[in-house]
Amino acid sequence: MKFAIVLVACLLAFAYANEEADVLKEFSEVNAEDFKYALELTNSIKAQQEGHLEADKENWVVKGEYEFDTKDGKHVKVTYTADDHGYHPTVQQ
Repeated sequence: MKFAIVLVACLLAFAYANEEADVLKEFSEVNAEDFKYALELTNSIKAQQEGHLEADKENWVVKGEYEFDTKDGKHVKVTYTADDHGYHPTVQQ
């Protein structure tokens, strides 16, 4: 659970760091054994993530993606999974 909370906090900090952006869409649902959230800002930043607690009640499996435009106009999209084996990102530019 701690991993999921840290990852969500990092993504939200990244998204809200740009004070020029307004929130277009925001959704969150947090339960004891699963969660989902999505965020879209006016500056082309989008993020979504969902996770669930495994049957052993000790490990979380999280998957998600975020995307943004760099200052030089390139679009970057990161898709990832995270589990008890680590963080596994795939970056598309």
